[in-house]
Amino acid sequence: MKKLKIKIIIRLALLPLFIGVVILLPAGTFNFWHVYVYFGVLFIPMIFVIFYFLKKDPKFLERRMKIKEQQKQQKKIIFFSTFIYLLGFILPGFDYRFGWSNIPIIVVITADIIVFFSYIFIIYVFKVNSYASRVIEVDKDQTVISTGPYSIIRHPMYLGVIVMYLATPIALGSYWAIIPFALLPIFLVQRILNEEKILSEQLVGYKEYCKKVKFRIIPFIW
Repeated sequence: MKKLKIKIIIRLALLPLFIGVVILLPAGTFNFWHVYVYFGVLFIPMIFVIFYFLKKDPKFLERRMKIKEQQKQQKKIIFFSTFIYLLGFILPGFDYRFGWSNIPIIVVITADIIVFFSYIFIIYVFKVNSYASRVIEVDKDQTVISTGPYSIIRHPMYLGVIVMYLATPIALGSYWAIIPFALLPIFLVQRILNEEKILSEQLVGYKEYCKKVKFRIIPFIW
């Protein structure tokens, strides 16, 4: 438990560094209010979530701390998607500095609200599925989850992530950042297909679950 808490503290401490180097440095100013609202929307509920799972399900947090993929294909997906992800956060800084976009405040706030509820939905998925790890692997005691949102779609967490990704550039006040963030769902689709292949091979009952729940992330579409 102590090691887990240390890992969490380190990750949280790196967040201001990420904001400063990746976003505020390109912006050339600390007076970039979009950034503080956006990360506040994510960071505040994140703190409550961490305390909740530390008490109720610390093993879930241990799984979420893992970041090293074992699958070769997943390593490639993570490598390229991380580059696109960083670009998506770098662009708003330059956009703010040079005034490329002029998004109305009400639109920015609306995007922040969408980000917030997307994150809340992801948290709900975590509560339903304790095995929602960052890396694709099957634990020895893992079972198929088919309740809650998993009774409708097979990958509800990715649905929440995609909605959050698409709202993020607007929340950060940048039309240009829509381009890289719009590419990220492509990588998620590749990840989903590879993940389902692995789960079908290694997780008992997953093939039957796929026959029962036919849609991956968008009901009646895919």
